Amino acid sequence: MASDPKVHVFEEVAKHNSTKDCWLIISGKVYDVTSFMDDHPGGDEVLLSATGKDATNDFEDVGHSDSAREMMDKYCIGKIDASTVPARRNYLPPPQAPYSHDKPPEFLIKVLQFLVPLLILGLAFAVRHFTKKE
Repeated sequence: MASDPKVHVFEEVAKHNSTKDCWLIISGKVYDVTSFMDDHPGGDEVLLSATGKDATNDFEDVGHSDSAREMMDKYCIGKIDASTVPARRNYLPPPQAPYSHDKPPEFLIKVLQFLVPLLILGLAFAVRHFTKKE
C-alpha cells in the first residue's frame, strides 16, 4: 500500500461485488481480494457474502491466523471514508406465515399413514375369520 492511501467512499466499494471484481471493507481499510478468490480456504462465496458492508465482524468472528492477517497487506488498496458507511442494520427475520389451525399437524398425518393400513388389514382378517364356514 502506498504511503498516502486512497480514501474510498462506500458506494464505490459496494459496486465491486462479483467474483471477477471483489472489494471488502475490514477495520476501516479497503481490500481488493479479486486475485485471492480462488485461493481462499472458505471459498469465494464467503468473500462475496461480505461485500457491500463493513466485513470487520465477519472477519473477526472466524478467527483468522496471524499469517492470514499478514497476507492482507498485499491486498489493501486504501481506506474507507467512515462517514459514507451506512449504520449497521439490525437483523430482521423474514415474516412467517401465520399458523393455520385448519391444517393438521404433520405428526397426525404420519400416525394416520401407519394406522390406516393396519386397520384395513385387521378388518380384512376379521371379515375372513367371521365369514369362514366350517
